[in-house]
Parts: sequence; structure tokens; C-alpha cells
Amino acid sequence: MFTGIIEEKGSVRAIEFDGDNARIVISASLVTDGTNAGDSISVNGVCLTALDINSDSFAADVSRETLERSTLGSLAAGSPVNLERAVTPITRLGGHIVQGHVDGRGTFLSAHQDGDFWTVQIGFPPEFAKYLVYKGSVAVEGISLTVASLADDHFDIAVIPKTWELTNLSSLSPGGPVNLEADVIAKYVERMLSAQMQRPAR
Repeated sequence: MFTGIIEEKGSVRAIEFDGDNARIVISASLVTDGTNAGDSISVNGVCLTALDINSDSFAADVSRETLERSTLGSLAAGSPVNLERAVTPITRLGGHIVQGHVDGRGTFLSAHQDGDFWTVQIGFPPEFAKYLVYKGSVAVEGISLTVASLADDHFDIAVIPKTWELTNLSSLSPGGPVNLEADVIAKYVERMLSAQMQRPAR
């Protein structure tokens, strides 16, 4: 589990494909501190198991399912990535509960600067709409963000200077894909309501 508060912006050192799967090597120095083989690290919002950990890098194996559902398969050497270690019992929950289970891909539509702040517009697929509410939480590329405005096929997020500086949002191009994860509370509510509606009438 993660909070969506990015700890470090790393970069892809290498990515090697083996059939339908891949191994990715990430250059990083902060998230490797105190991390052991088998621990979880969020990479652009995808929960991966850290392997071959060194002081300045770690590796992770990525399955076909993850490559198809997320944007990790489109990364290349030098690509910036958002990194966060899994929470501990004493971690401050500065964002919201982020599982690292990507629900789908959105589209980075635009970014407009207003002083030191940025307004970023993200397009989303139709099936994702039911999980979005005005002022609700959403994870984009693993970043915990608040929906500032909401339309039928896109939402806006207000990005503070620190988030713009410490994440990969500033390197995204219009039309490019982004990983989206809905608030898990919304998914549980959906499941409960669905089960309630399917109960036979007495």
C-alpha cells in the first residue's frame, strides 16, 4: 500500500523484454535506502517487487498483464519515473490509500501554468467515470491528486510547484498515456451496491 506522495523521481536505466514479460532496472538513490529484496516500490503508480537492490538502482520483473494494463511497457532508457516505497505502520498518510493496482490508462491532454502552479488536464476512458467525483482523490502516475474539475471525459488537477518539480508530470507530452488508479473506497462502494442490487426481492 502507498500514499501517492512521491518520494523520488528516478529514471529507467534499462528495460529488457523476454517474451511477454520484462525486467526493468531503475536508477534511484532514495527509495533504495532501507529496501530489501522482495519489498514493494511503486513505479509510476504500479506496485513492483524490488530485486537486485544497490545503493543507486533496483530491478523489477514486470508481467504481461502489468505491461498491457499500465504504461510501463512504453518506457525506455532515460524515461523519468515516479517512485514511492510502501507505507509502514508509522507512515503519515499525506495523500490517500493507493494500492499500486492500475485500473486503466488515461491520456495526458494539457498542462497550463498559472504563476508557479499548473493545471493539468487528464482524459479518462468511459468505464473510469463512475469512480471520479469533484474534489475526490485519484492517482495519476502514482501521484495522489485531487479532482479540481470534472467533465464527461476528462478532469483537471491543480499541481503545486513541489509536485511539478519532483514528479514526471513535467516531462509528459500531450496525447501520451498515463496510469490511473481509482480510490479503492469508491471500488468497494461499487461492489457493495452491486451486490445489494443483485439480491432477490423478498
